[in-house]
Amino acid sequence: MCKLNTSFFFLMVAVILPLSFFTACSQNEKAQKEGVIIVASKSGDDVYFIERASGETLLVLPTGREPHEVEVSDDGKIAVVTNYGDRAQPGNTLSVYGVAEGKLLKTIDLGEHTRPHAMKWITGTTTLLVTAEGSHHLLVVDVEQGEVVKAMYTDQPVSHMVAATPCMTRAFVPSIRTGNVSVFDLESGELLAQVYSGEGAEGVDVHPDGHEVWITNRASNTITVIDTQSLEVLAILPCADFPIRARFSPDGKYFLVSNARSGDIAVFDTGERVQIAAIKLTPPVPEGMDADRYFADFEDTSVPIGLVVPDNYTAYVANTRSDAVSVIDLRTMEITGHFAAGQEPDGIHFSPLRPKQ
Repeated sequence: MCKLNTSFFFLMVAVILPLSFFTACSQNEKAQKEGVIIVASKSGDDVYFIERASGETLLVLPTGREPHEVEVSDDGKIAVVTNYGDRAQPGNTLSVYGVAEGKLLKTIDLGEHTRPHAMKWITGTTTLLVTAEGSHHLLVVDVEQGEVVKAMYTDQPVSHMVAATPCMTRAFVPSIRTGNVSVFDLESGELLAQVYSGEGAEGVDVHPDGHEVWITNRASNTITVIDTQSLEVLAILPCADFPIRARFSPDGKYFLVSNARSGDIAVFDTGERVQIAAIKLTPPVPEGMDADRYFADFEDTSVPIGLVVPDNYTAYVANTRSDAVSVIDLRTMEITGHFAAGQEPDGIHFSPLRPKQ
């Protein structure tokens, strides 16, 4: 029987492990440079497709009036923008884009359901959850067919954002006006409950493992943690100032919150439920800023709102007063750069694809 040469064995382990480590690292680095960041420009009535690696604008396409949010299909092929409308005239359409084609594919008319705002793609389908503030509904829209297939009444004014469990059985819609969260059974369409979160309940995301939903309450400067099944309030955490949007990292380790008034990104350790960082955003505010912009009275801040976290290493933040997107390295909790993104950027998402040019 052959005897194992232990010296040779340990030498090979010493060589193979570092090679595996560096291969994984290089793959991660490559993934961070692929695809585009897609940003809705509220004042520009257009949407920007920006190369992730360079920050270069590859394409700008028209939207409807005052686009607010962006959602991308699971495969990255389709991007949808909600056309919210301006203060005088409510919008009621969705703009649908082919990412690889780099073009507008269709416009979906939502009829009576005005002021569409937030969206969430229903995994594995061609359908999309859409909040409609004007009609107080959560809609299910078939993007392929271009029509509303279900309308669920929230019974709450200013039903702004939406999140859903990974298994797509429950959806959560906070109301800025009342502070309640409408909870829906997505299979039956039944409104299960109204759970009070806090004053100005707005930003919302469900932990990747589906057990908790976290809601930011912008008027009370808090975050409410709710069990997605029992609907029990598990914790209320301080977060200032004016927490407006929120996203978990894909691994669920971090919860990122954009604080519009204080102009920073709060980062929470989700296991400990404690804030571990406050990353001040620094892009300059252009001179001669239009006083009609949203949150124009927030002084000395870039007004960060929209957030997207494509991987566990990087986050992108839309600064509506600075007309810029900031890039954050989640390993160092530092800003690594900024790039221009239209006029009053807000809604933001990611696709691993790149428009053909």
